[in-house]
Amino acid sequence: MKNQSDLRLLPVVVRIFIVGLIVGTLDITAAFIKYYLETGKNPLFIFKYIASGVLGSEAFSTGMPAILLGLFLHYGIALSFTIVFCVIYHRLPIISKYKVLSGIFFGFSIWVIMNFLIVPLSSTPKGEFKAGNAIKELLILIGMIGLPLPFLANWLVFNERILKRV
Repeated sequence: MKNQSDLRLLPVVVRIFIVGLIVGTLDITAAFIKYYLETGKNPLFIFKYIASGVLGSEAFSTGMPAILLGLFLHYGIALSFTIVFCVIYHRLPIISKYKVLSGIFFGFSIWVIMNFLIVPLSSTPKGEFKAGNAIKELLILIGMIGLPLPFLANWLVFNERILKRV
């Protein structure tokens, strides 16, 4: 693809998938940096932690298979939140007028869903709640998924110039 107008050739599902990959990559990159700066350890451990949601503590003694499962689960979750956002964005056009506010709200919503629904229902080891860590995780979700999503969705998925050409 040479320019943005070539995006009209891609089905909307593919464009949503691309947005999911972008925000998933932003999120995991920030999580890797945070983990490495705080521990000095290999950030691939994060994928084992994610895989532990399915495998339990066995994920930590499993090598590459757990890392690959965590990678798959991470991007699956990021894509799921992207799809939900795009459906909401399409049905509530007011979101496009308040991209920053909606991004902050959606990032906060992701944090709530992950911390009070998904992680508690998973087999991931539960640690004590630490406010400082929770704030960092919240800011990562807002900054790496919540805020980019409305702009990426507007530009790549729902761009009027692209849609008019299809």
